[in-house]
Amino acid sequence: MSRKLSRRQFVAATAATSAALIAAPYVRSAHAGGRLSIGFWDHWVPGANKALTELVKEWAENEKVEAQIDYITSQGNKLLLTISAEAQARTGHDILTMPAWNPHSNAELLEPLNEIMETVIAQNGQVNNTVQYLGQASGAWLGVPACFGSQIKGPCSRIDLMKTYANIDVQAMYPAGSPPKAADWTLETFLKAAEGCYKGGFPFGIGLGQTADSVDTAGAVFQSFGAELVDARGDLTVKTDAVRQALDFYKKLIPFLPADVAAWDDASNNKWLISGKGALIMNPPSAWAVAKRDAPQVAAQCWTHGFPAGPAGRFAPYVPFFWTIWAFSKNKDAAKSLLRHLSQPSSIEKLVIASGGYDLPAYNKLTTLKVWAEAEPPKGTLFHYPNPYNHQKLSIAAAPAPPKIAQQIYTQATLTKMVLRHAKGEPMESTLAWAEGECEGFMRS
Repeated sequence: MSRKLSRRQFVAATAATSAALIAAPYVRSAHAGGRLSIGFWDHWVPGANKALTELVKEWAENEKVEAQIDYITSQGNKLLLTISAEAQARTGHDILTMPAWNPHSNAELLEPLNEIMETVIAQNGQVNNTVQYLGQASGAWLGVPACFGSQIKGPCSRIDLMKTYANIDVQAMYPAGSPPKAADWTLETFLKAAEGCYKGGFPFGIGLGQTADSVDTAGAVFQSFGAELVDARGDLTVKTDAVRQALDFYKKLIPFLPADVAAWDDASNNKWLISGKGALIMNPPSAWAVAKRDAPQVAAQCWTHGFPAGPAGRFAPYVPFFWTIWAFSKNKDAAKSLLRHLSQPSSIEKLVIASGGYDLPAYNKLTTLKVWAEAEPPKGTLFHYPNPYNHQKLSIAAAPAPPKIAQQIYTQATLTKMVLRHAKGEPMESTLAWAEGECEGFMRS
């Protein structure tokens, strides 16, 4: 997770950002529309960047614009460092990809995109609540939702192991081509399944580290209990029964997880599933996609489905990306034109296909593309990944706190730290007092 940088660290990091840029060839044209500099996230899926480059080339040739694309990796926080460097320098790419929290962090420096979003929403359907929460400030759209990189980190279960050790048929519970039949898929059922699979020698791979995958899962669990550390008004709500219930749930779950989950990073759960050691992880389809290549016998037993329901409902960890335009962009007209082009249904479908179904559009009319129904093995394994029946609420950890406070709760991994403190024997009220102090600090910063 990113941490706050001192001025000296920031300057050093800023100087290093040029090494983070993976330059694509110029997309050359007659230059009638000028030049456009674009910073896209460097997708992990082979071929995904190529599809995006082709869409930009198609647009550039029609609009007579010379476009330069830099694909910027998120490894080592290079994308975040690039965003910070350009914000401080007031110069850089015309269009820049920003992950979940960054539009709000840079709201005063971004071009409002209401005109684009009104047109795109009318065409593609409404966006989910999390995109609204992260993508808007004071009535202004700060960015256009990018399907490129956006993801749900839901359960990916082993069909065979869940049947054998938990007596759960995940294919019947989430049948391909049909609505879920998951009324009994609750946190209580999840806990019993975790115990059964642990005793069978195949524990659930649920991380409790300080990186995004662990935090996202904790966020969904907390929200399933209605547990908030800070509410939408910005008031502290740490010391509530809902928060206590979430901590107690984790305390019951942890004995059935791998012993080292407190040290897991975002690669650990992927490796756990691919190795054949685990019965369930929380992840987008990346682990399944790698298993297709490296462990096909594992991939053939994977099924992606919805999160278990808690007392407050069923929530899915959702992490969106946005394409933003700096207010200091030198070619705003071309930038807006490109974002309209990339938001067309045909463009979005090309990107989803190129990512193997990993990328998720934010729009409710685009959750039933063929790629998810046809993905295999096994056939239909990704059908329920995009939440086609609105079976669960897409949310991000630390919501609904005001985004600038929620970002601190998220990046400082306050939820997983609370879970571990309590699970290791710290009295409940001491854990709550610690978390309340942390949140008070975030509210002052």
